[in-house]
Amino acid sequence: MAYVVGVLVALVVVLASIALHEVGHMVPAKRFGVRVSQYMVGFGPTLWSRTRGETEYGLKAIPLGGYVRLVGMYPTKDAVGAAEPRGWAGQLAADARDASAEEIHPGEDGRAFYRLSTPKKLIVMFGGPVMNLVIAFVLMAIALVGIGVEGQTLTVGEVKQCVLPSSASSDTACTADDATSPAAAAGLLAGDTIESWDGQEVTSWTELVTAIRASGTDPVPVVVSRDGSEVELTVTPVLRSQTAVDSSGNAVTDASGDAVVTQSSYVGVVSLTALQRQSLWSVPGVVADTAWQTAKVVLTLPERVWQVAYSTFTGQERDATSVIGIVGVGRIAGEVASIQGPGIDDSLRIVSLLQMLAALNVSLFVFNMIPLPPLDGGHIAAALWEGAGRQLARVRGRARPRPADTARLMPLSYAMFVVLGGMGLLLVWADIVNPVQLG
Repeated sequence: MAYVVGVLVALVVVLASIALHEVGHMVPAKRFGVRVSQYMVGFGPTLWSRTRGETEYGLKAIPLGGYVRLVGMYPTKDAVGAAEPRGWAGQLAADARDASAEEIHPGEDGRAFYRLSTPKKLIVMFGGPVMNLVIAFVLMAIALVGIGVEGQTLTVGEVKQCVLPSSASSDTACTADDATSPAAAAGLLAGDTIESWDGQEVTSWTELVTAIRASGTDPVPVVVSRDGSEVELTVTPVLRSQTAVDSSGNAVTDASGDAVVTQSSYVGVVSLTALQRQSLWSVPGVVADTAWQTAKVVLTLPERVWQVAYSTFTGQERDATSVIGIVGVGRIAGEVASIQGPGIDDSLRIVSLLQMLAALNVSLFVFNMIPLPPLDGGHIAAALWEGAGRQLARVRGRARPRPADTARLMPLSYAMFVVLGGMGLLLVWADIVNPVQLG
């Protein structure tokens, strides 16, 4: 049941993200006077639609995107001074101009999208992707600030009873020959919250670990909170070979990628992990990092799609970092919602699901910024090109140039439709027959 709930939640959020993306385009377009004839979520056959005012609102059968039809998207033939079409590419452009012109009602040429100034065009085109960014911020804020992320606390979750090699597994039992751990010898108990180490207040587990490893083997005064009271203890660390960590608590590796092992002070306590609410100010950084990581994926997208195709058609297991489609998003959402294990509760599952859906919206933002039609980035690039031409003419004291003939990009748009459609179908197939497996 939890699996089904996860899939349904993902589907609802994806549809809402698509719908709000198109709202991000529609609202500023209407504010600037552009007539919006259609607002549709999905592609293919129309399942439902209603006309309100001058706009038809509807839901289509294939929930892989959406669109708003902005009247006068392409400049008319007269506006750009287009000659008679020559060749198939010219005919495609001419057909696009004619279809766009037919939607302009008599006397409403001023309401055509191509008539907007460059700043207004940019606001309309940026509106959709920015809406996805806002959704990502809201989802991430709910996850990080409203619920929290799992992290190490200053509360002791476990006290090791003896000193074992750092390479020993967690279920290795102590023997009579093993030395008692400093934590056990000092009387530390599971549930104690460490407040200070060697007279210095500690505010995070990472800070405590750094202080412990710098202590040497001298006796150290420690203050813990136990059952509402402060208890003073004395801990005498011992030296043990351990993996070196940096100031952030991450393992240090050498040039070959192997962990660096060093002699450092050891006490024998394990932190209790728990959900910790983060500051609202941490959310922009997390979203920005997610966007940067997504951008790096997009830059290598052709290679990654080829890897998906190769692994799927050769029967190899897909990499955990493989790109996925809408089916893959649903599968992972279901698995996240139903995952079981020690320390995994509903809160952790909800946080993981929210973070995944936030990352999905960041991906929609980044992907739509690709400067190729029919993506929003392609329209943004065209508007910037037109605006740059107008500014250059103004600086040179020349007459205002004609609108950019964006209909000439139709061959590229059709090519991108084929590429994106093929990629989408490939990912759907791969997500069904060779899905990415969660670790």
